[in-house]
Amino acid sequence: MPTLNIVEAINLALHQEMARDKRVIVLGEDVGHEGGVFRVTTGLQKKFGEKRVMDTPLAESGIVGTSFGMAVYGLRPVAEIQFDGFVYPAFDQIISHVARIRNRSRGRFTCPLVIRAPFCGGIRALEHHSESMEALYAHIPGMKVVIPATPYDAKGLLISAIRDPDPVIFFEPKRLYRAIKEDVPEKEYTIPIGKAKIVQEGNDITLIAWGAMVRECQRAAEQMQNKASCEIIDLRTMSPMDTETIVTSVQKTGHCVIVHEAPRSGGLGGEIIARINEKAILNLKAPIERVTGFDTTFPYYQNENNYLPNSSRIIQAIDKVMMF
Repeated sequence: MPTLNIVEAINLALHQEMARDKRVIVLGEDVGHEGGVFRVTTGLQKKFGEKRVMDTPLAESGIVGTSFGMAVYGLRPVAEIQFDGFVYPAFDQIISHVARIRNRSRGRFTCPLVIRAPFCGGIRALEHHSESMEALYAHIPGMKVVIPATPYDAKGLLISAIRDPDPVIFFEPKRLYRAIKEDVPEKEYTIPIGKAKIVQEGNDITLIAWGAMVRECQRAAEQMQNKASCEIIDLRTMSPMDTETIVTSVQKTGHCVIVHEAPRSGGLGGEIIARINEKAILNLKAPIERVTGFDTTFPYYQNENNYLPNSSRIIQAIDKVMMF
């Protein structure tokens, strides 16, 4: 079994799905000859040719609009946007067409489209290169939003996304691209979209996170192991959200901290709290705490570490909840 990082796991998933299904097309800026800005699509064009791995102009609206047409026609395009902060010119295509064609056509047409993009901060990048706007896409009816946190999950979730009959936004935490290696089966496998993962079982407090923040929760839990038994949930899918796993965990622990690096106001942490209040408020022994980014534009690299949630801030939140 090969030991892969997230870049390699995603590349393997794309290779296998393109070999399995001739309808799978990859397109985006520099995805062909260069293999993408992070080299995630390296080798695909050489193996499958320019008709199935296409370099596009620098036009995100055109990339997504073209992919939408391909998907409705019957292909299964995987469109790469170089950075999450570059998706906004294509937002009209996503919300007006991609997400609603099934409803608009009363089920006659579907849109099996995957939009991949590196997202989140932590690599000292420029403006528009460190966005964490997953809540914008989770709010759109008809869109599925997936964020893997490990190489194993990245491969299985991407294969599920490509095979899904509906559009999927697939955000890849760029700071984790080469930070983690683990055993990834060479054979095909899928991970269900809409199912969270219990990364670590615990009895005292539930930590909920996704993407790069899962690792920060693991670091915090390790430092707190003599004080509190932490259960860590990797949400994996923002939409549809696995409410059952969240509620079951909180019913057991009675305490909860939610961690995301997106801005606090309007972030998915608030939605998770609402669902817990609806189904498990009588199990809570303390108010839920959120550890998040701030309600500001993501800062330049000098202040990046001050913006991003880390294990120290998570530990402070755990202490506050446990001592309530």
